[in-house]
Amino acid sequence: MFEYSIEARRTDARGSVATTKNAALVLDTCLEGRADAFNPAELLLAAVGACMIKGIERVTPMLGFKLRGVRVALHAVRRDSPPGIASIDYELVVDTDETDQRLELLHKNVRKYGTISNTVAVATKLEGTIRRKA
Repeated sequence: MFEYSIEARRTDARGSVATTKNAALVLDTCLEGRADAFNPAELLLAAVGACMIKGIERVTPMLGFKLRGVRVALHAVRRDSPPGIASIDYELVVDTDETDQRLELLHKNVRKYGTISNTVAVATKLEGTIRRKA
């Protein structure tokens, strides 16, 4: 089993910082919000996006899938009562010359083996599409 650890601490009334290994990430924990940091909902979306991209990095060598780049756009809908994320939609855009069938195979593998995306999908509706970059 793998284990993960981070530490988050308040720096002042405008924000906090999360650290792990040699990395630090400024967090928007200010009630008014701040444009230079991720708020908790955006961090969740970033984690799902990173999970999908990492999953693509993991499976492309096994599938012999050739690509030039990947972009993931995510959108969440928040409900107020009880507070929570009602749904997350995503669009995976892959710069590739692979066939549509191979693109769908990549999507299937990303959805099946994503640790974070699978965890989130248990808690909320997670739906999305994959398409070739125009």
